[in-house]
Amino acid sequence: MTLSAATPKPPATPRRLDPEDAQHALAEVQECLRRQHLVEDLVHRQEQGDDKAHLVEDLVHRQHEAELATLINGLHPADIAFILESLPKDERQTVWRLVSTEHDADVLIEVEDWVRESLIEAMDRQDLVAATGSMDADELADLAPDLPPDVVAEVQKGLTEEERAQLLEAMGYPEDSVGAIMDFEMVRVREDVSLEVVLRYLRRLHELPDHTDQIFVVDRQDKLQGVLPIATLLVSEPDTEVRAVMNSDFLTLGPLDSDADAASAFERYDLVSAPVTDEQGRLIGRVTIADVVDVIQEDSQEQALSRAGLQEEDIFAPVLMALRNRAPWLLFNLCTAATASFVASRFEDTVSHIVILAFLMSIVAGIGGNSGNQTMTMIIRALAVGRITGRNLWPLVKREMLVTLLVGLCGSLVAALFAWAISDSLSIAVVMMGAMICNMLVGASVGVMVPMLRARFGKDPAIGSSVLLTFATDSLGFFIFLGLATVFLL
Repeated sequence: MTLSAATPKPPATPRRLDPEDAQHALAEVQECLRRQHLVEDLVHRQEQGDDKAHLVEDLVHRQHEAELATLINGLHPADIAFILESLPKDERQTVWRLVSTEHDADVLIEVEDWVRESLIEAMDRQDLVAATGSMDADELADLAPDLPPDVVAEVQKGLTEEERAQLLEAMGYPEDSVGAIMDFEMVRVREDVSLEVVLRYLRRLHELPDHTDQIFVVDRQDKLQGVLPIATLLVSEPDTEVRAVMNSDFLTLGPLDSDADAASAFERYDLVSAPVTDEQGRLIGRVTIADVVDVIQEDSQEQALSRAGLQEEDIFAPVLMALRNRAPWLLFNLCTAATASFVASRFEDTVSHIVILAFLMSIVAGIGGNSGNQTMTMIIRALAVGRITGRNLWPLVKREMLVTLLVGLCGSLVAALFAWAISDSLSIAVVMMGAMICNMLVGASVGVMVPMLRARFGKDPAIGSSVLLTFATDSLGFFIFLGLATVFLL
C-alpha cells in the first residue's frame, strides 16, 4: 500500500540520546557557554563608554543564546535534565531560561530533587502555573512539596473534581509508599461485556496510557475482579465475554505498601504494571515498570551515599551547604581513627622492639575492613529485597562466618609468607596469620550486626555503615595484632 501525497506527516518529536550522545551534547553546551563568557570578558575589558563594543557583545550574546536554544530544545526532556544536573547553578539557570515552555513540565519531572528546587526558584509564578497545569495528578503530587503553595492552589482550580480528589489522595500518602508513586491513568472494563465492545471502546481513546499491558476488570462498585491481558484480547474471539478470558489470579498492591516491596514484586514476577486497591478491594490506581525503575535507581543512589554517611546534594552546591552534609560523619571518622591510633600507641614498646610490626599492622586492618565490607554489602542487599527473616538469620550468620574463616585461612597463608619473607621470622608470620583471621571474623561480625541492628530499629541499614566497620576493624585489628605480638614475640 502506498500513501497519497496529501497524507499528513506525524509531528516530529525530540530524539532520545544514548548516554554517550548526551555527554557529547553536554560538551557542546559547555563549549557554547565558554565562548559566550569569553566574549563577555573581552568586551568588558573595553572602555565602559564604547557603544560599539557593547553592541558587539549584545549581538554575540544573542547568537550564542540562539545556538544554545536550538541545541537544547532538540533534545529529549530526560537529556535536557541530564545537562541541567551537570552544570553549575549560574550556567544551569542560563540554559533553563532557553528551554522551550513545552518542555518545562517534562524536565521538572525528570530532574533530581536538588536540581528541581533551583529551577523552580528561577521561574515566575505564571510560568510555574503554565508548566504544572498540564501535569497529571500523580506527577503534580510529586512536585507539590517543591512548589509555592499559591501555585498549587492556582493549579487545583483548573482541575476537575476527579483530578482534584486524585491529587489530594496522592499527596496524602507517605513518600516511600506505593500510593506516592502510583498513577491514575488506566483502562477498566466490566466483566459482562464482550471483547468486541472492549475493542470498540479502546478505538475511541486517543491513546492508551503508557505501559498498558493489561486492562483491569471491575464491577459497578469499582472492585477489581480480574485483569485482561492485551495479548489475550487480541487473539480471542470478539464475541467472547471478558469474564471468560480474564485472569482471576493476579497480584495487587496496597497504597500503603512500601515502594521497595513493590519493586521486588515487579522483579520477581516480571511485571509491567500492577493494580493498586484499597482495603475494600476497589481499584484506585496502578504502578508501572517506569515508576519501579525510578524507585530502584533512587534506592541505589541513596544506599551508595548512605554508606558513606552522606545525603543527596547538588554537586555544585555552595561550600557551606556541602560542609554541613559531609562534616558530621568525617568528624566521627576522625574520632574513630584517633581511637585506632590510641590503641596502637598502647603497644609502643612492642613496636619499638619489633619495628617491622608497624609496616604489617596496616595489612591486618585493611584486609579485615575489606572482608567486612563484602559481608555488609551482602546483608544490606538481602535486607533491601526482604530475604532475611527471623528463621534464616542465624543460619545466614553461621554461613558468613564459615565463608570468612575459609577465605581468611587462604589469605592469611599468603600474608604469612609475605611477613616471613620481609622479616625472616617464622614467629611474626604465625602472629600475622592469626591476627588476620581474627580481624576478618571481626569484620564479618560487624558487617552482619550493624545493618541488622539498624534495620531492627527502623533505620536505614546503609547509613554510616562503612565508617562504623572501619572503626571496628582498625581498632580491633591493631589491638589483636599488636596484642598477639606482645604475648608471643616479647
